Amino acid sequence: MRRRFADIAGTTVMLGGFALAAVVTVALVLPSAGQPALGAGWRATSTGPLGPADIDFLIKVRQAGLWEIPTGQQAQTSAQSEKVKDVGRHLVEDHTKLDIEVRKVAAQLGVDLPSAASPDQQRWMAQLSSKTGASYDRDFANLLRAAHGKVFTVVAAVRAGTRNDEIRKFAQKAVVVVMRHMTLLESTGLVDHFALPEPPTPSPLPGGIT
Repeated sequence: MRRRFADIAGTTVMLGGFALAAVVTVALVLPSAGQPALGAGWRATSTGPLGPADIDFLIKVRQAGLWEIPTGQQAQTSAQSEKVKDVGRHLVEDHTKLDIEVRKVAAQLGVDLPSAASPDQQRWMAQLSSKTGASYDRDFANLLRAAHGKVFTVVAAVRAGTRNDEIRKFAQKAVVVVMRHMTLLESTGLVDHFALPEPPTPSPLPGGIT
């Protein structure tokens, strides 16, 4: 009888050991809650998962500086309005700081950044280079305001949904800068708001609330 109890106890300990090992194995193999397995285009970093939208965000911030810094400098000699010249100075100052930081963040996360503005941005720069006086002021305000509206949606979406701590912190700073620039450009009184893209059509919220 005693031997039978000893056999049962030994079996129980053995099964308990197998169960514990199984739990440990599952814990090691399966991702923890809230941290799904990384899909294509994602990679792990020391500050969290880095996804395609995060990388695109860094690239767009870099390219924004590559055309807004020289354009802001150009406004000092080509603009007629002192207000436009002042806005240009703010763009140069803010994007110079932002460019230093985006290159630092990209280097930390192993992201390659472009060294030239996008084709659209290069076309806008060429367009502005052909203008002077009041015509320059008008195109400066409208081209830059439209561009900031596009990048604002990218920055805001990344700030809202990124899984990476470093990207989240940088997006927080970038969204403030982009918003400030939109406001500065609008303060010139030259922005044609009817020429800007309309906001997207709202979709119903969960629970039937609209």
